[in-house]
Amino acid sequence: MTETPHPLYARHADTLTRALTAITERGYWSAYPESPSPRVYGETAAAEGKAAFEAYLNGDFPLDQPGSGDRVATEASPFGLELNVRYPHAAADELVAAASAALPAWRAAGPQGRAGVCLEILARLHGHVFELANAVQFTSGQAFVMAFQAGGAHALDRALEAIAYAYAEMTRHPGTAGWEKAVGKGDPLRMTKTFHVVPRGVALVIGCNTFPTWNSYPGLFASLVTGNPVIVKPHPLAVLPLAITVRYAREVLAEAGFDPNLVLLAPEAPGEKLATTLALHPAVKVVDFTGSTEYGEWLEANARQASVFTEKAGLNTVVIDSTDDFAGMCRNLGFTLTLYSGQMCTTSQNLLIPRAGIDTDQGHRSFDEVVAGIAAAVGKLTADPARGVELTGAIVNDSVLERLDEVARVGETVLESRTVEHPAFPGAVVRTPTIVKLTADDTATYSREWFGPISFAIATDSTAHSLEIMRATVGEKGALTAGVYSTDEAVLDAAEAVAIDVGVHLSCNLTGGVFVNQSAAFSDFHGSGANPAANAALTDGAYVANRFRVVQSRRHA
Repeated sequence: MTETPHPLYARHADTLTRALTAITERGYWSAYPESPSPRVYGETAAAEGKAAFEAYLNGDFPLDQPGSGDRVATEASPFGLELNVRYPHAAADELVAAASAALPAWRAAGPQGRAGVCLEILARLHGHVFELANAVQFTSGQAFVMAFQAGGAHALDRALEAIAYAYAEMTRHPGTAGWEKAVGKGDPLRMTKTFHVVPRGVALVIGCNTFPTWNSYPGLFASLVTGNPVIVKPHPLAVLPLAITVRYAREVLAEAGFDPNLVLLAPEAPGEKLATTLALHPAVKVVDFTGSTEYGEWLEANARQASVFTEKAGLNTVVIDSTDDFAGMCRNLGFTLTLYSGQMCTTSQNLLIPRAGIDTDQGHRSFDEVVAGIAAAVGKLTADPARGVELTGAIVNDSVLERLDEVARVGETVLESRTVEHPAFPGAVVRTPTIVKLTADDTATYSREWFGPISFAIATDSTAHSLEIMRATVGEKGALTAGVYSTDEAVLDAAEAVAIDVGVHLSCNLTGGVFVNQSAAFSDFHGSGANPAANAALTDGAYVANRFRVVQSRRHA
């Protein structure tokens, strides 16, 4: 049986081909420009996107999908902006039934047809990237440029990367094959074999508050392109970015002749626990989740009927041994700790420094001088509120504020967190990072995750001791990133050996414009699946291959 490509596949074949090349080369490539400059997107794009975002506020979100007719509104902006967007509500069974009914025709579309439609969805979302960025900004607390990049362009890159990996896995074998076996003097045995890519079933994406698109798009598009209808369950405080995503996905699906219920939004009412109900539904066969360790582990243990992909919490660690660019190291780490107020799953928490200090290009620096240098870099970035808030953004939820209050009572505070008034949004909740000194014996404190603008400078006996702590804490609790600073190749090799053993991605001697908490699509893997912080990587073959099966049929030729 020969697959007839959908016209949308032909439209986007060049993009897919380039993405397939990129995932094998692992060099720099991006399909979606990350600069929101008018020179890139046109003079009117920013204003039109902002107006489109504002049109959603204090109204019913325009989404026609199965449901009771009830509406839910649960979002509260970290910037103090009143959102009050009301979303259509549906019960779990209604959503699953609608998604299941849409599956057969989507399965029959084949890998090329599905890839073409998914790439058209990305193109449609890219056309609304400013609208999407505003929604990410005002629900997550990210500053606008970061929301545009991470929540818009980079999220689309991660989606395209997932589509490329999935397409490669679905097409690594032929759709049909002739089989012939000689059997003595008689005619050979001849068979025609057909290999069908069969989706697992309904997929569920459980979104997070901090990166509602960046963390959700890989699973959403990996599942959709492999034939699985997708129910998108946003975090109650960050619904709008995924509602916009679902809106345009459904629009493209309908235009392409498919049931728009292949992508459904599942906002939940307060206390409803809709994610849990959906995750345990017998028809739900794939679950993607980003969030707390506790809930991620619960999903892994209880959603037994599904293939579950989780990104959870971890203890991101930096080992500081020595440096030939002390100022650059401090600037780089200062930026890492300041960006989005440390509210990134990749931000460094534990800075392991020998108590005797380190050798640098500026001479020997004591432990206190190293910590002071990093703190000064953070202070410089946040000193001017107008400039600082464009890096820190706003605090995403009350749990972060509670941790800031708690950490003030442990260790020795080197850099206090400050309350900052946002020049443009007086209602914004803004806090600068804090750095707290600990000893290596304060294990109970630094061996738990303190998500937010909180970092610990931990005095160790030696670099070897630092590596032991990294091995123990990351091995037990996991991490998504690790860093090391050293002028000694033996130390770098030892750090890499530990990173390999505990399955964490390592960055060495970052002093310029690359930061440990940033991850580039098509080149960097995000998460490894090799430690407790995540059971999968974004993105590799293992991330996509378990979302479908191959079923064959045989006939005599």
